[in-house]
Amino acid sequence: MPVYSISHVENVRVCVVMVGLPARGKSLIAQKIVRYLSWLSINSKCFNVGSYRRQIVSDTQVTAELFDPSNEEGMKYRQEAVNAATVDMMKWFLEENGVVGILDATNSTRERRDRILKLCRENLIEPMFLESFCSDQDLILQNILDVKTTSPDYANRDNDFATNDFLQRIKYYEEVYETMDENTDSDLTFIKLINVNSQIILNRIESYLESRIVYYVMNLHIKPRSIWLSRHGESEFNLTGQIGGDANLSERGWRYAKKLPELVLKSLGEENKHTNLTVWTSTLKRTQQTASFLPYKKKLQWKALDELDAGECDGMTYEQIEQEFPEDFKARDDDKYEYRYKGGESYRDIVIRLEPIIMELERQENILIITHQAVLRCLYAYFMNVPQEESPWMSIPLHTLIKLEPRAYLTLVSRIKADIPAVSTYKEKGTSQLGELMNGDSISKSRDLIKDSEGRVILENK
Repeated sequence: MPVYSISHVENVRVCVVMVGLPARGKSLIAQKIVRYLSWLSINSKCFNVGSYRRQIVSDTQVTAELFDPSNEEGMKYRQEAVNAATVDMMKWFLEENGVVGILDATNSTRERRDRILKLCRENLIEPMFLESFCSDQDLILQNILDVKTTSPDYANRDNDFATNDFLQRIKYYEEVYETMDENTDSDLTFIKLINVNSQIILNRIESYLESRIVYYVMNLHIKPRSIWLSRHGESEFNLTGQIGGDANLSERGWRYAKKLPELVLKSLGEENKHTNLTVWTSTLKRTQQTASFLPYKKKLQWKALDELDAGECDGMTYEQIEQEFPEDFKARDDDKYEYRYKGGESYRDIVIRLEPIIMELERQENILIITHQAVLRCLYAYFMNVPQEESPWMSIPLHTLIKLEPRAYLTLVSRIKADIPAVSTYKEKGTSQLGELMNGDSISKSRDLIKDSEGRVILENK
């Protein structure tokens, strides 16, 4: 069963209609909502109108003039893109049991919003408008920088051209933009974020699902930030192949702990070397020992970051589990995400206890998290929108620092491997032996190919 069986309890389907001028963080917010709800097993999908428009109009034709309200041909292309996106979204709701669909576009006029409202209500889908209203010029300029460096519209364009063209695009939208307000739109369900979350206006939030979306969005910010992830250094249990426990670091694990400050500094870069990170660890010794040489003052321990509880199998090797609990060993391989150890936890259980961590992560800026293999898989899956069935099989090796940089259209990933050997704790499906196959037979074990929100592939930096 899903973590939140909302569609079964309420029989509610929601269309989140994004509203706002360009460079207001709409696409980033939309993608975050989809990742969050999908992570909680709620069937969600984003339909980005810009992606549909790019299929209709070639990149070389896209300049600000396309968005001039007096440009009839441009208006025709843009309306065609909206129609294609909404048709696909309605088809998805009907044929794929969609629960939350997000229409990601400016939807800047009441006429456009009224058409979407009518379509949703005709199809018994609850429309929920989410406006990102921003008057903070510094934030807008930062968003423009993000868009011009990550948007497909400016992939092969000169920086100066991209900036000037995008500013002109915004001016065209401003000519027709109608913001939402409590008087004119009093009968609609909407969230209005003013300067991200400096002020939030809520109107007619009625269902449980809508309230969950509100709760999540209220914790968001769209300022540039990075999140660093690392497993603890190699532990004494890692050397013997035992799972769980509260073992100390091995000699090589201590070497990694001493090396970690240097890796973090390298990842920060010279220009950010004075950035003051907040460090989060689990309550287990091996993560705290790994963090012990970091120079940052603010270090927090979270019980929610503790490793997956192996219950009766705690302290055993996979070979012992296969011999003593063969049925359980097979059941876990067959459905690793759902399988719960006797007296212990499943990956789904980890997701449930990590939800407060995710909320706090979204509120914070630069965080370094030192935790455990299963927990990092779940956190990584959230940021990279990895399907649940794949997440327990991802490779998160020891002695590797991972940096995530969320952007409007993608999440940038880089990895720095310490030059310190460590055992592999990865277990391939169908075997009790540790260590990854080197012939590529094991799918998903190492997500070196990362897809962004539009399906383009980005190579991780090794």
